[in-house]
Amino acid sequence: MLFFAVRYRSKSSHWPISLSKNIVCSPTLVAAFQPPYLDLYCSLATMSADRLEAVCVRLEAAVSRLEGCGGGGGGAIAPSSESVEAYDEILNGPFAKFTQLSATIGGEVETQAVYVKDGFQAVRSFLVIASKHKKPSDEAKLQALMKPISAAIGEVQSYREKNRPSKLFNHLSAVSEAIGAIGWVALSPKPGPFCKEMADAGQFYTNRVLKEAKEKGTQTHTDWVRAFMQCLKDLQAYIMKYHTTGVVWNAQGSEAPVTVAAPTKAPAPAKPAAAKPATGGGPPAGLFAALNKGGDVTTGLKKVSKDQMTHKNPELRASSMVKAADAPKAASSAPKATTAVKKPPRLERRGNKWEVEWQDNNPNIVIDDTATKQTVYIYKCTNTTVQVKGKVNNITLDGCKKTAVVFEDVIAGLDIINCQSVQAQVTGATPIVNIDKSDGCQIYLSEKCKEASIITAKSSEMNIMVPKTGSPGEYTECALPEQFSNKWNGKGFTTEPTDIAA
Repeated sequence: MLFFAVRYRSKSSHWPISLSKNIVCSPTLVAAFQPPYLDLYCSLATMSADRLEAVCVRLEAAVSRLEGCGGGGGGAIAPSSESVEAYDEILNGPFAKFTQLSATIGGEVETQAVYVKDGFQAVRSFLVIASKHKKPSDEAKLQALMKPISAAIGEVQSYREKNRPSKLFNHLSAVSEAIGAIGWVALSPKPGPFCKEMADAGQFYTNRVLKEAKEKGTQTHTDWVRAFMQCLKDLQAYIMKYHTTGVVWNAQGSEAPVTVAAPTKAPAPAKPAAAKPATGGGPPAGLFAALNKGGDVTTGLKKVSKDQMTHKNPELRASSMVKAADAPKAASSAPKATTAVKKPPRLERRGNKWEVEWQDNNPNIVIDDTATKQTVYIYKCTNTTVQVKGKVNNITLDGCKKTAVVFEDVIAGLDIINCQSVQAQVTGATPIVNIDKSDGCQIYLSEKCKEASIITAKSSEMNIMVPKTGSPGEYTECALPEQFSNKWNGKGFTTEPTDIAA
């Protein structure tokens, strides 16, 4: 056996590694270290068998680490477990704190955190496969590898939708909006910015959680938000460092072990039966065939004898009557009453659109985080009051009953469609108010929008409240006409409100 002093010198000058160990190895291991990577300084020595075995084990471990860090052909650095280890630091750091705080909060937050953990673990499994194998050439196989990740994202978002009445709905929404960040593995060439965009999407709800935590003095919820946002921040930094333009696969590895079920073929549609030609047996065809005979139409009739004539035999008239029980039952044509589908209430912002839907007996809805590019859509609400602060682009009431909206400034206008007994108050300005297919609308204008255009169509019971000049808080009620008179003037029709409607 030979006694060596070994020093490792990497190809990359920016990554120096020096190992100065007195080790003993076999000629096979010595052959693995060839210049220019190693300088071997040899001397003869003797060691005990136990010492030799221990040193060989250490040397083999060092060789494995060096081979994992070494480069492949063409100067490209092959992926190693270093990226997986860096990802584990996120799982064991801020993400572990997030799951711990979720368990402390409990309830729906704890349950949803389980689905989030499944998603992050699915990403880790995907990264392990990528570090050992080359990218599948078949897109179906690649999608199969990503399926557990997409399934976890779906579970998180679905759980949030199922628990809208929860008091922790803002927590569930924050995670649901941002969980899409773990889908970065499917994106190229900019997965990092995508991760940041998803984190920003959840920030709207995390700000709500922070606001509630500050008002109630609950530090646990504040720490929960910070841990979750730090987890997403670290994930973005990890992506930018190890997978800047997309997931890095091991080009020297084998094909990724994945089995994709062959798509099942849909059963072939049954061939339609050939239509039979019309014959004399059918009622319409038989009638036309008989008429085409002309004078021979009566040749097939049988002669009725006197004993078969009912007007000469009263007993035949009694027996020839059709019994009520033999009459065919008329099919009931009355349509069955259908019950209206009631969906759970919803209040959220999607992109630049605020959606207030299916609210019932809720007089305290306030939308204060607004911008000029945003719109507010109020749908199927009953006995509800919505207050919109700031300036927005447009406000729409659709299919609402006994609902009121109070807003400041609107750029485009206010639309009221298919509503009954609704009210709207403008405290700022709006250029247009559109009322379409609605009954019972009361609009309160402000001093700034007295000259706003009121456009109506197929609507009734419309009252406009105009503020009195010099009398704050007092209004003049003006009813809009519902009935019109159209007269021909020689060139066209002139339309005027009737005396009754005026």
